[in-house]
Amino acid sequence: MSFGSKAAQRLANKIILITGASSGIGEATAKEFASATNGQVKLILAARRVDKLTTLKDDLIKQFPSIKVHSSALDVSVKKSITEFVSGLPKDFADIDVLVNNAGKALGRSKVGEIDDEDIEGMIQTNVVGLINLTNNILPIFKKKNSGDIVNIGSIAGRDAYPGGSVYCASKAAVKFFSTSLRKELINTKIRVLEVDPGQVETEFSIVRFHGDKSQADKVYEDMDPLYAEDIAEVIVFGVSRKQKTVIAETLVFPTHQAGSGVIHKGPLDGK
Repeated sequence: MSFGSKAAQRLANKIILITGASSGIGEATAKEFASATNGQVKLILAARRVDKLTTLKDDLIKQFPSIKVHSSALDVSVKKSITEFVSGLPKDFADIDVLVNNAGKALGRSKVGEIDDEDIEGMIQTNVVGLINLTNNILPIFKKKNSGDIVNIGSIAGRDAYPGGSVYCASKAAVKFFSTSLRKELINTKIRVLEVDPGQVETEFSIVRFHGDKSQADKVYEDMDPLYAEDIAEVIVFGVSRKQKTVIAETLVFPTHQAGSGVIHKGPLDGK
């Protein structure tokens, strides 16, 4: 997707850190930034699966020879991993311009009283604590130069809760209020806080939710036409590429069959 010369100029040579970049929305966002700038950008790709990051890095460099890419292991649920990651950034990648807090997970669909302790810990540590800790480490870079964009990936689940999603919904509601509070704290700066809340998006996300059971994950999207990672990536890049004074503060993105977490039309829309 091309956003035209003005948007490309605004993004040119920026240093962009994307968490959870090994697949899904994170991977698609890296590709979208590369495409929107024709490779005139520096990408920091972070995730737990280093092998997938390496493959993505190689593919981007092959397609855009001028692009600069640094990839490194990062588990946002582990504070030490964040500290080591930030301190270990190469000098020419250290002055970050954009932080895309994409790393996140949903685990299980159990109701309260039956939720596995590890699932609770995994979602809260990744979706909430990790996002906050990484932002806390990167924000001083932005404050020093009085510029920068923080893009937090929330969810419709942070606005509209559903049975079986209590912990995940709570974690995404935390992202929403963290984003809102941070935006107000930074009101006297030129640092922007953007929140993108996807509805139903088909990625590896559901496979993780069902602990690797692909058949269960596939059932979520039966008789539906969901969004894909690329659709959300376009929204992220659009927001970051606006004029500096323009803040796309919150974006709620649905496929056409969805109007809320529990308002989904199943089956062909033409009635056949």
